[in-house]
Amino acid sequence: MSEHRIDLLANADLSEEQAIALTKTALASADDGELYLEYTQSEGLVFDNGRLKSTSFDSSHGFGLRAVAGEATGYAHSGEISEAALKRASDAVKSVQDGYSGTYADGPARTNQKLYTDENPIGSPSFEEKVQLLQKVDAYARAKDPRVKQVTVSIVGNWKTVDILRADGYRVRDVRPLVRFNVSIVAGSGDRQESGSFGLGGREGFGEFVAETSWQQAVDEALRQALVNLEAIPAPAGTFDVVLGNGWPGILLHEAVGHGLEGDFNRKKTSAFAGLMGERVAAKGVTIVDDGTIAKRRGSLSVDDEGTPTNRTPLIEDGILVGYMQDRQNARLMGMTPTGNGRRESFEHQPMPRMTNTVMENGDKDPQEIIESVKDGIYAVSFGGGQVDITSGKFVFSCTEAYKIENGKVGAPIKGAMLIGNGPDALTRVSMIGNDMKLDPGIGTCGKAGQGVPVGVGQPSMRINAMTVGGTAT
Repeated sequence: MSEHRIDLLANADLSEEQAIALTKTALASADDGELYLEYTQSEGLVFDNGRLKSTSFDSSHGFGLRAVAGEATGYAHSGEISEAALKRASDAVKSVQDGYSGTYADGPARTNQKLYTDENPIGSPSFEEKVQLLQKVDAYARAKDPRVKQVTVSIVGNWKTVDILRADGYRVRDVRPLVRFNVSIVAGSGDRQESGSFGLGGREGFGEFVAETSWQQAVDEALRQALVNLEAIPAPAGTFDVVLGNGWPGILLHEAVGHGLEGDFNRKKTSAFAGLMGERVAAKGVTIVDDGTIAKRRGSLSVDDEGTPTNRTPLIEDGILVGYMQDRQNARLMGMTPTGNGRRESFEHQPMPRMTNTVMENGDKDPQEIIESVKDGIYAVSFGGGQVDITSGKFVFSCTEAYKIENGKVGAPIKGAMLIGNGPDALTRVSMIGNDMKLDPGIGTCGKAGQGVPVGVGQPSMRINAMTVGGTAT
């Protein structure tokens, strides 16, 4: 695909003036709202057990028209972009008027911020070249170690064009590439089999991720994890001091803390952090930001899905709650400023406050010093699935790679460890923060209210005192 931009209005034989006029009619009695147009292409290839298992290519386009009045929202969407479809949508949403303040909100600030290329990653390398690459990765993994029993490799590319128009004439376009490469390996010895996986991704073309050094690194890491797990002993259960590794373990903070700092949960007072602005909610030294402005990162956006430029938004500074992530509606109702966190999965969905790249900043401790400080504990290097209750902050997370710490040294790998706790409480138990902050490799997807969006996480190594660990040891 050679095109780097698509004019969704021109393709529908609509002028900008017509689209804005229809939007203005729909939002005549609205506090806020927009016309959101979208075109998406996606491609996926999965190579499994020595053969090409599945391929897919999809394209979709459509619009969502939203009218906001007070706390009420009218939303209509269609896979047909046309004057007739827009008129039908206008008739549907303009009936939402209860709570109308009498004034249409000022539009987002203009920006020249551009955090990624327009280039479509689906066309290069070609489909044939991608298949050859997957074969090469499979062969490389199997040749690395005779204990490799199964290799699954996938490549996914996505290219999205969005066009956002407001009743006041504001218009902004954004072209968003997204790629991901992932390898999973099952290793076996005797009757025992264990798995490991590693992925890479970001908002750019496939070039960096299909380079030999990148995919070999991914294979080596997935195999290392599988072989570590092959030697793992059952995890103990009890209360332990826990050291979290840097990078991807930030997913625990994303779930246990990040969701609770989204504006809608706090406006509705359903978050464990509601009403705590300006108060201490974490140990000294804990600073967490949500940053949608990091170039090429999976969670980054030049503008959010309401047209607001993304920002670096401080959430917790030195343990004090200083900010929430906001979309336009919740920011207005709370008397705050939108932070560029209004996100939606597609044109079929309404925007809501969502994380972008949520990061804990560096402390001053050497990572080795943190491990040496623990007499009897757990070192959690990587996580799989987890669950969190936003209202209470309670979470459960499974470790996909973890070790015992004995007398300040990393000991045997353990299997089946579950970290159990409460997000706000866990933040107060942080006692040491490393100087090795790292972002995850670009693999995160966040779910909320049935919508999934790409996100990033990051953190330095850290020690959390007296966490509950669920184990499998008997």
